[in-house]
Amino acid sequence: MVGARAGRVPAAAAAAAAVLIVAACVFSSLAGAAAAAEVVGGAAQGNTERISGSAGDVLEDNPVGRLKVFVYDLPSKYNKRIVAKDPRCLNHMFAAEIFMHRFLLSSAVRTLNPEQADWFYAPVYTTCDLTHAGLPLPFKSPRMMRSAIQFLSRKWPFWNRTDGADHFFVVPHDFGACFHYQEEKAIERGILPLLRRATLVQTFGQKNHVCLKEGSITIPPYAPPQKMQAHLIPPDTPRSIFVYFRGLFYDNGNDPEGGYYARGARASLWENFKNNPLFDISTEHPATYYEDMQRSVFCLCPLGWAPWSPRLVEAVVFGCIPVIIADDIVLPFADAIPWDEIGVFVDEEDVPRLDSILTSIPIDDILRKQRLLANPSMKQAMLFPQPAQPRDAFHQILNGLARKLPHPDSVYLKPGEKHLNWTAGPVADLKPWK
Repeated sequence: MVGARAGRVPAAAAAAAAVLIVAACVFSSLAGAAAAAEVVGGAAQGNTERISGSAGDVLEDNPVGRLKVFVYDLPSKYNKRIVAKDPRCLNHMFAAEIFMHRFLLSSAVRTLNPEQADWFYAPVYTTCDLTHAGLPLPFKSPRMMRSAIQFLSRKWPFWNRTDGADHFFVVPHDFGACFHYQEEKAIERGILPLLRRATLVQTFGQKNHVCLKEGSITIPPYAPPQKMQAHLIPPDTPRSIFVYFRGLFYDNGNDPEGGYYARGARASLWENFKNNPLFDISTEHPATYYEDMQRSVFCLCPLGWAPWSPRLVEAVVFGCIPVIIADDIVLPFADAIPWDEIGVFVDEEDVPRLDSILTSIPIDDILRKQRLLANPSMKQAMLFPQPAQPRDAFHQILNGLARKLPHPDSVYLKPGEKHLNWTAGPVADLKPWK
């Protein structure tokens, strides 16, 4: 089914759209209307709302005292030396693997006595081999990770007690520990065999996908907090843009017909709404990008090659209601952040009806979502600030690990018991790394 093309909207829909355009664009002139004032300046006027019930409690949990983490001291070739070679890794969307390491080195949950540890963490930076364009090349990552595990299993006894079941790794690339940027290849590879008992902390999350291991902790991609802070505008600024998006609609280099990239959802978005006055969408990325998100009611978060992007973080931080278009996505910290209450979910096949879907949302629902987004704890959970702050993404990861304790007896191997096959996987992965 193909939705109405831009400029060919039925009369009833056009009338509804016109009402919403007015509602979205003239909030600044409705200073006497309490509801409008809440929409444009909820945070400034104290109109925030705490998540009720267990989700709010979980979001505000403090992990200190609930777990102890031993940080392996791996040779610098697995981490620090790589960053020194290419500091761009500190700013790309996969940088959580670096900052999680730095955070844990000074965290109150760190223990220097491995016999007291609940969890073991191996800092391996698998996304820091970058192209000239700044994109990570994961082709060496399996060999690098395998080399690191071999090293720690020989130097310390702890890996061999559990085959890694009480260990966690940060693997933030597009398809996590499948270590490939193309989905078909990632699926074909599967999760690196040596990591199949470990807990994976990864940005990738999609239900019923071979690259999402059961028990993984799904985290937000890294977005530089200082950069966003530098672009904040007055919180009572009117939200005069109804729907906002900047990004690719077609990946002409890899998918010229537009059917595979984003499973066609972005192409459909462009073809249906490029001329719709409700939609401010473009491939151009203006200098005012962050400011524009703060002036928008809805921010589109469609899948690309992977189901997530930093737009999700930016939308939450800037109080713009995220419109999530990614079937079967597993969202960051889903047991703590009530995504159903703060966002809007649209099936990929329903993109042609996006205008009618968004214009049919009652104003009261929009206002409540904005009040929830204005809650500082909601924003903090999506960020990796330096230095760390209470309830931030670092602490949400630790909360997720703490909720997995105590480890079941099945974690610890019986004499002679083994689960991992050290020679499994593609032959190229077995070659020595460096």
